[in-house]
Amino acid sequence: MSGDLATAVRELKARPGGELQVHGSGAVVRALLAHGLVDEITLLVVPVVLGQGARLFPAEGPDIALDLVGPHADSRGVAIQVYRPAGRPTYAPAG
Repeated sequence: MSGDLATAVRELKARPGGELQVHGSGAVVRALLAHGLVDEITLLVVPVVLGQGARLFPAEGPDIALDLVGPHADSRGVAIQVYRPAGRPTYAPAG
């Protein structure tokens, strides 16, 4: 794709049929989340601690609540978690 990512994805989503997927690009997912263009997130959590790596979600930007809609694990212990964005989160008052 070229040009503005959010505009291009909005145009693709307006077309009938099909499914758009993003594989392995945290930067694209973050940009689409910021524009409200993500319908569902599937996270695969592999049971390995690396101690380093890139953040999937940014340290800055809006907080986004996620509703868990489909958790399960495969035979090797990989957790497959399906979430849907649920707007802005609410927090309990401090104190």
